Amino acid sequence: MPTPGKLELTIKINEFPVDVQTVENGCKQFDIDTGEQIVTVSLKPKIFKKLEQAQENYPMWVAAISGMMGEKTDSGFVLKEPNVQTFEKKPKEPKEGAAPVVSAAS
Repeated sequence: MPTPGKLELTIKINEFPVDVQTVENGCKQFDIDTGEQIVTVSLKPKIFKKLEQAQENYPMWVAAISGMMGEKTDSGFVLKEPNVQTFEKKPKEPKEGAAPVVSAAS
């Protein structure tokens, strides 16, 4: 008998979604291309606001969108019960003692 478990997925993005559509109950729906599949995400307005605030407040940011695998679509699946966490992304400081990076001109 298999051990019971719960499959949760996390997709990270660092760009504000394009082609956002307003669907039923004011939810904002958009697609994320993971390279292998297209994931359709539908966020409640309060949760979508987190993405808008990250875009407005941080020059660089990352959002972790987590949920469960929902129904299959022609090109991927729907993310069920999605939630969002946003974080400011700080530019990496060069390490002390590291040689400067020199790029060759082509």
